Amino acid sequence: MATSTNGTPSMFSRSNYTWMLIGAVVIALGMFLMSGGKSEDPHVFNRDAVYSTTRITIAPIIIFIGLAIEIYAIFKRSSPEKK
Repeated sequence: MATSTNGTPSMFSRSNYTWMLIGAVVIALGMFLMSGGKSEDPHVFNRDAVYSTTRITIAPIIIFIGLAIEIYAIFKRSSPEKK
């Protein structure tokens, strides 16, 4: 377990926080890919923009990958630090 500056043990090490940041960025990328689909005319329904492969399939897969990275970051054991 990593120790903080005041000597108390910390639950996560620097590598855990790095993996958490990577997971958050991947989740944000998936959310960005899922957004959009605005139509020029609000009275016209653009089926291709709303039900595109990117928004329906790829973006949720990327979000699940980001969630898996977050789970890995939480359960990853920190290596003993060198003194």
